[in-house]
Amino acid sequence: MNEVDQSLTAFGFTELESRLYAELLKRSPATGYRLSRAVGKATANTYQALECLVRKGAVIGDDAEPRSYRPVPPSELFAVLKRTFLSQSEAAEKALSSLHAPAPEDRLYHLKSLPQALERACQMIDSAQETLLFDLFAQPFEMLREGLIRAHSRGVLVGGLVYAPDPDAPFSTQLAPGAPFVTDRWPGRQLTLIADAREVLVALIGHDAASIRTGFWTDSAYLSCLHHSGLASEMRLAAALGNTGDPLKRFGLLTSMPPGLRDLTGTSDAHEPPLISLQKD
Repeated sequence: MNEVDQSLTAFGFTELESRLYAELLKRSPATGYRLSRAVGKATANTYQALECLVRKGAVIGDDAEPRSYRPVPPSELFAVLKRTFLSQSEAAEKALSSLHAPAPEDRLYHLKSLPQALERACQMIDSAQETLLFDLFAQPFEMLREGLIRAHSRGVLVGGLVYAPDPDAPFSTQLAPGAPFVTDRWPGRQLTLIADAREVLVALIGHDAASIRTGFWTDSAYLSCLHHSGLASEMRLAAALGNTGDPLKRFGLLTSMPPGLRDLTGTSDAHEPPLISLQKD
């Protein structure tokens, strides 16, 4: 038995069903008796598995006696599997989402895999209402760039530190001071994302861009506001060094009132006057 013979087990097929399908791809048409001999299984079990394959759309059988079976071509089979999976996953997501009513927990959650971290980052970007701040090395920036553009296009205030110039970005970017030195010395590829000063995700992606060394996400408004304020200040430093204007006029917590800060201070008015007014750009 080899891996090819077991290719369908990852898609809800039994080991015997997968072996029979692979056998039919090599030699068809074939009767259940011949197939039972080929795979070394009892005839009754083989016929039962073949009928399951027929119901799953992987095999077709004729009406002759004895009955012969042919495999559906892999391209046709996987097209059906994809449509079925998409339909079932959408239905499951809808059903489960109706049960999910998350409330802020003010806790730190560790992120153990890169796909998990990236999916969480994409969800944060897609659900952001007012602001998105980021500190992104080149590769994480490319991974999230399209989502950030979509957020900007729907009116979210987007900005952050980058480590390679991107003059085509429609949102605010500041080239991090000493970017070449930082990227050479940092023990991974940094991904920091803050949404609405309500959520923050920090992850250190491995240099292989396929793993995560460490990471966390939190919906703590307190921690999110601290990270928001710190990153806005880093952007101000970068802007001052590059003579590109003062980002604190738009992103600073003293001059704006993002949702997380309103949550933290019990303020409901998003347009409350800022604590200070910066006169110079």
